[in-house]
Amino acid sequence: MSLLGPVEVRALAERLAIRPTKKLGQNFVIDGGTVRRIVRVAGVASDDIAIEVGPGLGSLTLALLPEVARVVAVEIDPVLAAQLPSTIQDMAPEYASKLSVVQADALKVGLDDLDARPTVLVANLPYNVSVPVVLHLLEVLPTLRRGLVMVQAEVADRLAAPPGSRTYGVPSVKAAWYADVRRAGPVGRNVFWPAPNVDSGLVSLDRRDPPTTTATRQEVFAVIDAAFAQRRKTLRAALAGWAGSPAAAEEALVKAGIAPSTRGEQLAIHDFARIAEAARSTM
Repeated sequence: MSLLGPVEVRALAERLAIRPTKKLGQNFVIDGGTVRRIVRVAGVASDDIAIEVGPGLGSLTLALLPEVARVVAVEIDPVLAAQLPSTIQDMAPEYASKLSVVQADALKVGLDDLDARPTVLVANLPYNVSVPVVLHLLEVLPTLRRGLVMVQAEVADRLAAPPGSRTYGVPSVKAAWYADVRRAGPVGRNVFWPAPNVDSGLVSLDRRDPPTTTATRQEVFAVIDAAFAQRRKTLRAALAGWAGSPAAAEEALVKAGIAPSTRGEQLAIHDFARIAEAARSTM
């Protein structure tokens, strides 16, 4: 099947008077090999329902449609959202019925906004909202079992970082609440138009159950936010505001079996869950 190349992408953008904006994180993929690689690495199956965020002009959409049962494309730009069905009809009419387009902000989308229950997330995510979008969709779409997203290389490192590493932080821990996350390969700059100033990377997500705890996700995430707000501080000091005092923070930490002198970047998601659970009876 024909895919969008550099000539087609530029011609389509010119016809629509589209000028890619940094505000919306618009960098359109112009390399067919890259979108085929994304679909292949995502490991989609013929019965999968894929949700694609930020389909843009349809480069990845065209590669996805033959491989899955349905693609639900969420696009915030009204011009691009209106054009996408026409592009698919023109270039791959045999797959047009497998596409539905939702013109909306992905950060506000829920199950009730979609006409199908997505099983896999496959997307070239806008750089400026990639982490919030991933976390939001994993939270509001419980049917999602796995995903493959293309994000800024630095963000890919953060999402997949293990405890104790230099890039480990809030995105790493919160993503680990929902899924096993790993880097799935690099992506160069020259596959985009316009070419970004940074490299990109692929991130694979495999859904798993969150830690077993009586604490809520919101309570655990509050501990994570507090722990990384001041990275160089010990947890006794970093969690003082969250707990009410350094002494209260120490009490919760000790009850959770964690040394108060520990720093947040040393802990895994289940450790933060233990702290939140311990705080329920000490705060």
